[in-house]
Amino acid sequence: MNRFRISFLSILGILAVFTACSDDDIPDNFYSSTKVTAAGFIEADEEQYGEFHQILDRANYFSMLATYGEYTLFLPNNAAVDTYLSENGYRSVDDIPLEMCDTLARTHIVKTVALFTTDISGESMPMNMNDRYIELSTDSDVTNNNALIVYVNKRSRIIEKDDSVTNGVVHVIDRMLTASNQFLPDLMEEDPQLTIFCEALRLTGMADSISKYLDETYTCGDDSVTKGVKVKYSTGSNGQANLLTAYFPEKRYFKFSAFVETDSIYRAHGINDLDDLKAYAKQVYDQSYPEDAGLYDDDFKNRKNPLNRFVSYHLINRIGLYEDWVTLGTILENCHITNVADPEDYYETMAPHSIMRFCYASDQLFINRKGVARNASVRGVRVLKREESGGQQQSAMNGVYHYIDDILTYSDNVRNNVLNRRLRIDGTTMSPDFMNANARVHWMEQSHLTGFKNAYVTDWKMSDETFVGVHSEQQSWWSYEGNAICVSGIYDISMKLPPVPFSGTWEIRMGFSQGEDRGVAQVYLNNEPCGIPVSFRHSDTYSGWEADTEDEDYNLAVDKAMRNRGFMKAMDSYGGDTPFRNRANTLVRRILTKQYLSTEQDYWLRFRQVLDDENLYMSFDYIELCPKSVYDSPEGEDRH
Repeated sequence: MNRFRISFLSILGILAVFTACSDDDIPDNFYSSTKVTAAGFIEADEEQYGEFHQILDRANYFSMLATYGEYTLFLPNNAAVDTYLSENGYRSVDDIPLEMCDTLARTHIVKTVALFTTDISGESMPMNMNDRYIELSTDSDVTNNNALIVYVNKRSRIIEKDDSVTNGVVHVIDRMLTASNQFLPDLMEEDPQLTIFCEALRLTGMADSISKYLDETYTCGDDSVTKGVKVKYSTGSNGQANLLTAYFPEKRYFKFSAFVETDSIYRAHGINDLDDLKAYAKQVYDQSYPEDAGLYDDDFKNRKNPLNRFVSYHLINRIGLYEDWVTLGTILENCHITNVADPEDYYETMAPHSIMRFCYASDQLFINRKGVARNASVRGVRVLKREESGGQQQSAMNGVYHYIDDILTYSDNVRNNVLNRRLRIDGTTMSPDFMNANARVHWMEQSHLTGFKNAYVTDWKMSDETFVGVHSEQQSWWSYEGNAICVSGIYDISMKLPPVPFSGTWEIRMGFSQGEDRGVAQVYLNNEPCGIPVSFRHSDTYSGWEADTEDEDYNLAVDKAMRNRGFMKAMDSYGGDTPFRNRANTLVRRILTKQYLSTEQDYWLRFRQVLDDENLYMSFDYIELCPKSVYDSPEGEDRH
């Protein structure tokens, strides 16, 4: 299932354009072979592409490239195939095992989308037919007036690009794409820059924890995958429920991401071997968790051991490329109001009860940064882009690793200073399955709703009468980050909240859009009711919302009156020209409960539909965890 976001023509830096390849859709500057399919393109020049034609034939994929549809084909020329044969000890294409031919064919094809090189932007990268990322990166050709060079998976150079065909686009490459079949820790072991971290990864046992791949217990009928399932979604003016097609993932994957320091980063901090790293971790985590100091120092597989905590905090149980951790691309350009707040998202890490903040500031991705844009009081750790990470392949079969430019820890300063803030948790980040199934960042696709089966969504529980689906992103939707989770049926659903960084009194809030086709739910925290049921309908919300005026004292009075009713306006940092705070009485935040939350306890938020009407639904957008130090501060909580 493709995860590349489809956007309309936008001349912003590098163009982000790709749609179906009809004659009218093909940009004027592209070479056009509109009279042939991708298969026809190959047949027209067998002297250049005959060997890959043989591979496609043996794998039974050549005929597919001759049919109607949308494909992106990364086409190795004969020289590229010859290099592959030589490197792998094959005398000819006939010597390649049939199973390997199938893998090679699927590795070079992106199905359902025509991806031009001008699509390289802040959007997410697509996946090939093997469910592996295709990573595009660029460089400058200093010998040719700094002309743009495009690389595929870092090693294969596109030598002829953007050849439009009737069913997609063809890019000719100078090396075969050979995705690693290794698990993430094995791939990292081959990186000569990561020797110290990999030693720690093995010693703590965390290498085993990130060596899973496929859930063999998961099954899904072919119709649910290819044809989709009709689900009830909103109600029309005639009172009848509208139906929307939801497509379910064919497979369920376990995937992981690691954010790692190179040996040179460690050496800059006086860490030259594993023993030095153990001492560094002990110094940091004895201070961050003083109650555990000295208790687990020699038990490296204990989750409270300092080195174990250090390594685990570098790992997240979902896959994400550079573009995936914070919404970028069209959403960033048109929806985020970056002069008041950096685009951000929060993720639970594999260190028990720990959380990590990602933000995008000054065109760079940071972890655990405090401040806005260049005005940061805590710089945080920067994630390096693909172009900065050298030629090492960083995508494994079950995950990806990223270089970072400083040492990453869940220190006392991070927990009690950097993360002493309102945590706005987008609903689509609240299960790794939403990202591992590529549901979080679909972009205006035709299907635009990915369904999930009961019992196969990590950190979520749902009744058999509940449907859960993740929406595609669309900048026109009145939902934070352009996406939301559709919950429908006579639903009863629970989701595990991300951990709080420090114990204390916190407000738990929910952001949502209202509508008469929404339901009414009783909310529980760890099965304890949170007040009276929450209505998601205009007619009985009574939030007290009023538009802002030029009288700031009056605006503050409205905000206070809304809080007294248990409501808040939406944020002023998202929504583009009309921030969500100003969008009528439709977008609000509801304060669900105010309670003491412990860093050592799991908390489950449950929503149970109380109306006996399966046509009503809930659009679950985001959760906020806000500490008392913020909502009850003398200067008051900001509106961002």
